[in-house]
Amino acid sequence: MVGLATVFGAGGGTSSYEEVENSDLIVLWGSNARAAHPIFFHHVLRALERGAKLIVVDPRRTESAAFGDLWLGIDVGTDIALSNTIAREIIASDLQDQAFVANATENFEEYAESVAEWTLERGEEVTGVPADVIREVAHTYAQADRAQICWTLGITEHHTAVDNVLALINLGLLTGHVGKYGSGLNPLRGQNNVQGGGDMGAIPNKLPGFQDIVEDHEARARFEQAWGRPIIPQYGWHLTDMFHAMERGELTAIYCIGENPVSSEADATHATPLLENLDTLIVQDIVMTKTAEMADVILPASNAAFESEGTVTNSERRVQRVRKALEPPGQAKDDIWIIAQLARRLGHDWGELSASDAWEELRSLSPMHANMSWALIKEQGGVQWPCNDEFPNGAQFLHSRLWAFDDPARQGRKAPFSVVVDDPPVDLLSEEYPIRLTTGRRLDSFNTGVQTAGYTSPLRRPESVEVSAADAEALGVVEGERVRVSSRRGEVEAPVHISSALRRGLAFMTLHFPDEVETNRLTIEAADPKSGTAEFKATAIRIDKLRAGVA
Repeated sequence: MVGLATVFGAGGGTSSYEEVENSDLIVLWGSNARAAHPIFFHHVLRALERGAKLIVVDPRRTESAAFGDLWLGIDVGTDIALSNTIAREIIASDLQDQAFVANATENFEEYAESVAEWTLERGEEVTGVPADVIREVAHTYAQADRAQICWTLGITEHHTAVDNVLALINLGLLTGHVGKYGSGLNPLRGQNNVQGGGDMGAIPNKLPGFQDIVEDHEARARFEQAWGRPIIPQYGWHLTDMFHAMERGELTAIYCIGENPVSSEADATHATPLLENLDTLIVQDIVMTKTAEMADVILPASNAAFESEGTVTNSERRVQRVRKALEPPGQAKDDIWIIAQLARRLGHDWGELSASDAWEELRSLSPMHANMSWALIKEQGGVQWPCNDEFPNGAQFLHSRLWAFDDPARQGRKAPFSVVVDDPPVDLLSEEYPIRLTTGRRLDSFNTGVQTAGYTSPLRRPESVEVSAADAEALGVVEGERVRVSSRRGEVEAPVHISSALRRGLAFMTLHFPDEVETNRLTIEAADPKSGTAEFKATAIRIDKLRAGVA
């Protein structure tokens, strides 16, 4: 969200799913959508059926790459280098959209100078992608009539997360592939309603509607009037900041809603003791997670999917209604009810608060939701923000204003290019730790397994460390053999799975089965300073044989 908000003022994907289906070129960059976003991938498949091209940029030859016209097996952590090389080739070949760059953007000269050193040869040397392939991607993307770049955690789970996103946005600005139907820049959100959480202000520097808590004085005044309390103009802590604050003793109480940091945080051997040493840990969740097992107080919540009323916002910015189908079991209660009861006990009686009441307050304070009534969401089956006087029924795609070259008032702030610098992974490879571990998801499971591990799937196999056939031969290990996997932070044991998706020197694991293999004992807590996202995608490891044989 930070990268898009920095350039365009709003942290949302610029396009709709329909536009993806009608694009001529789709670039999945750091996204194995076939496994991690299978519903979205159906829109990609419809585009391919129409004749669209698919380019996949990923260290692994993933399930998504199998559908692609071109796969760029990039070295982990070199996304900025690849983007800068593509940009340099576009500029050198005079393929940029000159009218758009001149009239809708700023800082182009400085950006062009910063990528001038990224020749095709240098790009190949740093990224591992052949120069002729980089050239083909640059020309194909620049000359496409309609093109989409879609990314996910393969871009954002790095210590350069925001700069990685800015690097991709630069390509969209350079070619004019933003602000018009069929072209766009789209993050595929990692979980249901991640977009909605950000929209509602669940980030430490924004009020609902992406209104800056420090810079937007008018917004702050509106909230102060509505809430009858002063809004402190100060940015809060993101998740990584919180763990640093726990370490300093400044953060001693946590109210954890729908999150399982004991299993999901990087460098678990460091994060878990910090949670254990809190004065107070309150967990509000639908299942007994490992974090809930540590809690001082547990508040059993309802399942937002079918036991409560409300809304979710998906990756195309579409706000959709959620309708209650079942009563929560036992003592479980709706999240809104729980929060309202806490407010009452703290001396603020909000009355019988409903989801529609909360929504009405939201749209009275968030300009981008202003015309999005409860009735309109129901009538249209979902509405894409912004929904205001300019877009009374919602906006299918964002930033069309940038193309209003002759109307400065409508065009507003120009989109700035960002100078971004290649910065390798923090956890360096060495003779002791020579293999690069990257993490991700499988189609049959989700995150730390809280919602999926309780049922079986014919697609599922036990957690393993996936390696290339070349590495398996060099290590002298066979399929199913248990090995020790070590990093600079910890070690685990896991069976080997030999995968054709991997090249020599690259390994893959998931976070889905922490009870079997606690992968996050290996990962590094190095994080992006702007977003707070940890570098889950780039860990240096070694793999050693055990005396025990095949599992």
